[in-house]
Amino acid sequence: MQKIIDPTEQALDLYFSETGAKCILLVGGSSLDKLRIGSYFHDLEARKGISVVRFSDFKPNPDYSSVLAGVKLYKESGCDMIAAVGGGSAMDTAKCIKMYVTMDDSTEFIEQQIVPNDIEFLAVPTTAGTGSEATRYAIIYYKGNKVSVTDSSCIPTAVVFDEDTLTTLPDYHRKATMLDALCHAVESYWSVHSTDESRSFAADAIKRILAAKDSYLANTPAGNKDMLIAANIAGKAINITATTAGHAMCYKLTSLYGLAHGHAAALCVKALFPFMVKNTALCTDSRGQAYFEDMLRFLADTMSCSSPEEAAAFFGSLTDSLSLDAPKASADDITLLAGSVNEDRLKNHPVRLDHDTIAALYKEMLS
Repeated sequence: MQKIIDPTEQALDLYFSETGAKCILLVGGSSLDKLRIGSYFHDLEARKGISVVRFSDFKPNPDYSSVLAGVKLYKESGCDMIAAVGGGSAMDTAKCIKMYVTMDDSTEFIEQQIVPNDIEFLAVPTTAGTGSEATRYAIIYYKGNKVSVTDSSCIPTAVVFDEDTLTTLPDYHRKATMLDALCHAVESYWSVHSTDESRSFAADAIKRILAAKDSYLANTPAGNKDMLIAANIAGKAINITATTAGHAMCYKLTSLYGLAHGHAAALCVKALFPFMVKNTALCTDSRGQAYFEDMLRFLADTMSCSSPEEAAAFFGSLTDSLSLDAPKASADDITLLAGSVNEDRLKNHPVRLDHDTIAALYKEMLS
């Protein structure tokens, strides 16, 4: 079970003493120097005799070569633990370093089967959205292609929720990351792979996100802490189910129009939700249409709505209220977007979506 560590010096000191770590590879960007947790790591060797080796050689879309550099630094520095402070890019880089560092370096790690290891791995998320610190997924670019590396051994063994890390988050990214967490929870709830456990996580996350929304958007310490926890719980949900069409449809939106990931995902879920409610007869979940309709009612109740129709409208209104508008698309853009959707991810979706339907949904959201 993932340990939750308080962001206090006393709690962190106790944690590191219990791990027995002597040298930590700290994965994090330049923003780390401005954070309270950054000051803690800066003073750790002088205070506790634990060496800290910084690794910042990664980009917003981390490349396999960066992972190789991190593996090399870990080994050459004699590290025995990994810590990551940052958003999804730092987490994904650190996850891959953690997985690869004990594997055979005579051949490409990306081509090998993951061999689990028990290296201690502390995560300190600096956005309340991805929930990456709770999932078995890492995204890196290999020879120009986006690759998902997946194994449960990359899930951090401990996490720190430090509200201080969110205080300087730009308003746009504050909104977008919150919606990313909400999309994770909603998509996990309706996924064909949902279980009692994943729906429990998803429902808990939805309630926490909606309860914390106003104080989080106001950048209060309590709101920031609550949203970090909610995003983590949403991450636990998608760790079981993976995401669905909302995420499958959003990736090209981010690159084509420069949208934040959560913004793009919310636009897709906003279009998908009412379509699903109106087309339950297209259910592809093996548990059947009746189950699917009941699930939508339970989801609506979780969102404090009286019906699935009201829940779909509520999600759309929430997105609109944050002024996260949709870009305008040309006919060529619609064609490009519809052809970009990963069909494997659509297999997780509970309603059948063909190419023409996807194109129509893009046209609706981007007109």
